[in-house]
Amino acid sequence: MTFEHLQVHRGHEGRVVYLRFEHGKANEVGTEVLRELERLAELLETDPEVVALVTWSERSSRRGTPIFVAGANVTERVGWDDDTVKRHVRWQRSVLQRLSRAPVFHVAVINGVALGWGTEYLLTTDYAIATFEAKFGLPETGLGILPGAGGTTELQVRIGPSHALRLGMTGERIASEEAVRIGLVQERVEDVQAGLRRAEALVGLTVRNSPTAMAAFKAGLQRSIGQSGELRTEIEAEAYERCVDHGEAAIGRAHFASRSEERANWGSKTTATQN
Repeated sequence: MTFEHLQVHRGHEGRVVYLRFEHGKANEVGTEVLRELERLAELLETDPEVVALVTWSERSSRRGTPIFVAGANVTERVGWDDDTVKRHVRWQRSVLQRLSRAPVFHVAVINGVALGWGTEYLLTTDYAIATFEAKFGLPETGLGILPGAGGTTELQVRIGPSHALRLGMTGERIASEEAVRIGLVQERVEDVQAGLRRAEALVGLTVRNSPTAMAAFKAGLQRSIGQSGELRTEIEAEAYERCVDHGEAAIGRAHFASRSEERANWGSKTTATQN
């Protein structure tokens, strides 16, 4: 699978996908980039070898301002009628939802400006690391619209209604220290290289684990959000039983005494099982 606008490559013997934003004037997201993100979501959903995704950007403006994603490409919408805009934003929302549900561990390193769509992209991540220069905000209501890629309904799940209202109603920009405090991101590091080292340490652990177990864990956790205690218990039972039915639980039990060696061999064993 090749990409023209996104910088995508694979590491750890194909088990980790690396996505670097390096397009347009300011990594703005428009139709062509969305098409490639949709293709990336398909890859993550269908390739049983892939267990992790790392997203980052080392882009800077001409003035030296670091940029993660400056927002959606609204200039391409000039001349669009209202129905076209509505369809586009629905598509945009669906693409980000697919990325957020992909059965992989998604780590992002945010360096610089992440506004609007850039902040909403964090909702596709499982763990976000911000540098000291990261900035976040939702400026949409100042433009007569609202955050339409999850910022209105899904952001509150991560940071709570009050902080989501604060960002969406005021358009206030916040720095990485505040983003960590409210739970928008999970760690703060000095620079993008430190962030990438931390991301690499995290995904380096995932490649040692069972792909089926990790996918079941993530799906079970996401399905349980907002559900009753009784339903959460059933969701967990179903997720656990999926691992048992798949056969990987038996692998783990049989080799518990030599766990280190077994963890290193999950890839070859699970590939044989999945195929």
